[in-house]
Amino acid sequence: MVARGGEAYLVGASIPAWQVLNAPKGYDPERTRRLLLSRKEIAHVASAEGQQGLTIVPLKVYNKSRHLKLLIAIARGKKKEDKRQSIRKRDEKRSIERTLKTK
Repeated sequence: MVARGGEAYLVGASIPAWQVLNAPKGYDPERTRRLLLSRKEIAHVASAEGQQGLTIVPLKVYNKSRHLKLLIAIARGKKKEDKRQSIRKRDEKRSIERTLKTK
């Protein structure tokens, strides 16, 4: 998601046609889509986008009548220590599942 020129855009998301047979010939599921946000929301997203370590993440995409709705969040990436802990937990879980599978 990108905020430029007082508008917000969804970039790099693939949204397939709702009705494939009724889709126009030149329908591009990967195209950049403009988001309908208030000025306050756009300013908040733009400030978060400019800060180091913050990213804008789409959490959920759903439709309501003709419109697509997008639930977004501003998230901070994990620190290196947190990543190590997550990797350790994932490896332990895999080894437990492996031992249970073999028994």
